[in-house]
Formats: sequence, C-alpha cells, structure tokens
Amino acid sequence: MDLKKLTTLFQGHVITPGSEEYDSTRQLFYGGVDKKPAVIIEVANTADVVRAIKLTKEQGLPLAVRSGGHSAAGLSSVDGGVVVDLRSIKDVAINDEEATVWAGAGITAGELTNQLDAHDFVLGFGDTGSVGIGGITLGGGVGFLARKFGLAIDNLIAAEIVTANGDVLQVNKDSHPELFWALRGGGGNFGIVTRFQYRLHTLTECYGGMLFLPATPEVVTKCAQLADEAPNELSIIANVMPAFPMPMIPKEYHGTLSLMILAVYAGNPHDGEIALAPFRALAQPIADMLKPMRYKDIFMPEDANYHPTALSRNMFIDTIDRKTASEAIHYLETIEAPVKAFQFRVLGGATEQIEDDATAYAHRKRKIMVNIACFYQSETEIPEKQRWIDAFAASIRQGDDDAYVNFLGTSEQDRLEDAYPAATLTRLKKVKAQYDPDNFFKLNVNITPEA
Repeated sequence: MDLKKLTTLFQGHVITPGSEEYDSTRQLFYGGVDKKPAVIIEVANTADVVRAIKLTKEQGLPLAVRSGGHSAAGLSSVDGGVVVDLRSIKDVAINDEEATVWAGAGITAGELTNQLDAHDFVLGFGDTGSVGIGGITLGGGVGFLARKFGLAIDNLIAAEIVTANGDVLQVNKDSHPELFWALRGGGGNFGIVTRFQYRLHTLTECYGGMLFLPATPEVVTKCAQLADEAPNELSIIANVMPAFPMPMIPKEYHGTLSLMILAVYAGNPHDGEIALAPFRALAQPIADMLKPMRYKDIFMPEDANYHPTALSRNMFIDTIDRKTASEAIHYLETIEAPVKAFQFRVLGGATEQIEDDATAYAHRKRKIMVNIACFYQSETEIPEKQRWIDAFAASIRQGDDDAYVNFLGTSEQDRLEDAYPAATLTRLKKVKAQYDPDNFFKLNVNITPEA
C-alpha cells in the first residue's frame, strides 16, 4: 500500500506504523495483546467504511473491526492487516416521543447511557462503561437490566451494515429479516455495523450499587437463590474474589475472599431497598454501598491505563448449590494471582421470555452464566493458570458446555458449537453464505459459510 496516498482516501484519520499515535491507538483494553496492524483507519462515517473494505480486499489483507476494543481474544486488531476503528462514529439521535435512539457503533456503553440519562431513558448493555456498543450488541448484551428489559439485542430495532461487497443495507424485521436475526447474537460475522437503532425504557431514579459480604458456601448459595427468586426489576452480577484494598473495605478484609454483589433494581428506590434487604441480611456486610441512584452511576470510573492480562472460562450452569459454592471457594483458595474470580449472573426474567430461535443468541432458558477468571503477570504463568481454570470449570460443570460468545477468550476460540446450538449454527451458516460467501469477516468467533 502507498501509505501516504491513504491519507487522501478517507475523511477520517489514517494511522500508520510511522505515526506518533500508532502505539497508543493500537492498544486494546486487555494487556498481553501486541498486534501491529499495517494501518489503522479511524473512519469518520459509513462511506469511509465502504472505502476501507474495498481497499482491504484489493490489497488482500486481513481486516479487524474495533468498536471499544474489549475483545477478550484480542480480535479487535490484527498483525499486518487493516483495522477499521469505529470510535469516531459516535452520533446519537434520541426520539423522545417514540422512545428510540439511533447510535453510532463507536460510542461506548457509558457515553450512550449518560446521554440517555438526560432524557430519563435507559438501555442495558453490559457491566462496563468503556465497552463499545458494537461488539456487545452483536453478541447479545447481558447486563444490569437484563431481567427487566432483556438483552441489548432484545431492544434492537434496526441496524445499518456494510457488507463484504460494500453494500450499505438498512436491516430490520422487514428488510433483510434473516440478516437481522443473525446480527442479534451472531457477532461480527456478516459485515460492519455502523449504526444501531434501539427501543428505550423510561427509568428515573433506581436503586443499587455494591454490597460486599463474607464469602462462605452458605452466603454464596443463598445469594444465588435470592437472585433467582427476586423480582425481575433486580439484576445482579456477583463475584467471589479477594477484596480489593479500597477505602470502604476495612483493612482486615483486604485480600480475603468476599462476595461482591453489583446490583441494579430498575424501579422505585423504596421497592429496591426492600428487594435487596434479604441480601443485606445474609451476613454482616463488609461494606454496603447500596443506595438510590441513577442507572448511569452503576458504571464505575475506569483507569484508561489499566490493561489486565487474564485467562477466563465462560459457561452456563443450572444451580449454585452448596457443593458448587464450596468448589468455587476451594479453587479460589488454591491459586496465587493478582485477581481471581468466580462470577455468576442469575438470568431469567425478560431474557427467557423470548424463544430460543427468535435471535441468534439461543441460551434463553439457561439459569446462570458463570465466568471463571485468573489474572497473570508473566506468560510463563499461563500453562499453570490455564490448568487451574480447566479443573475449576470441570468441577462445577452441569451437563453441557454452552457458552456466551461475547465472553470467549483467547483459549476458547474453538468453542463455536458451544456458543451456538446446532440448529442456530446451521441457520447462521446460511446467512453467512448469502452475505459473506468468501468469509472476508473472519476475525471473530468465526462462522464459516454453508458449503
């Protein structure tokens, strides 16, 4: 490629290995990823995306797509190829009367949440504000509002997508319906989505925050039970992990296993306090920061220079009984790591009220999503910590190996058939064959076209 000529082809910014900002721009959220693309194109609009696809195909180079850069497997970048960086496409158009929004694929969950808050609207994505809405939406979007308002894809009305041959399509339930079905859980296999339209929900003040409890088998088991029995307004993300040395945590608990509950009650704060009272009563809290809040406040401040190196395993289970909780605590006590965690999200509610085949996310009836995570400081630690994760996962496995595509890490890229049941995968392959028959978009949990 003539790198100098490239700068004249795009309205956005073109960054090459000789650019001053090259190293900072290619940095992804997770550490341990040091990919060096031939060029990074910070596209300004859909027309730039079309040009980038055409250029990449002409040069015969691999292409990666970046929204927020949170791909656990580092798929937001590529060695020696082209990165289409969507972070400049942040346009937002809120329709108050219809309670809908069009949002550019480069905006983050936190940025969009803050803009919606000014209109008393909410929209659920994940649990981290710096995640780009592009990747998390295309994979499903399991977050703090899932039990009340469903996944991000359950609120997706339409999308604008650029396909492998450069066509710009407006996709919804009536226009390209099979592609619209596939985009809701099938990841970035079918093109580059530049804009999303979502249905919004009215929510003013709600109730939630963080609650730290001692991590005992009884407390963990009861927490999962209470979360399952709670009103649909309440969604929690619970983490069994060593307590961080934060100001609100008494020093005697620093580094000891605790149950950190992140909770949002999407309704009246008074009702939320009642719903969370049983969680508070499980044990004497180590720290209690549950309070009336705006939904945007659930996203905690982040350090832009924080790039964790971690291994993980995603899975679904049906119950957390005392045996499962005891196994989790046992494994967490047997490994040395800067951060180690057993995270669980009790699903149900609005997520299961949609049929499995209605979207490409097909785990609607699964009760609990689990993530096992272990951070490392040196690559020499990886084999030992991977064995620990594998043994941990095997000890709590309950029947199958289903997985959520958005949380599959570097060592889990062969789990396509775990992410999609057979019937779903067959249908996805047909859609892939229609819109990307040459598998141009393959830097993802890759769905190959039907032969």
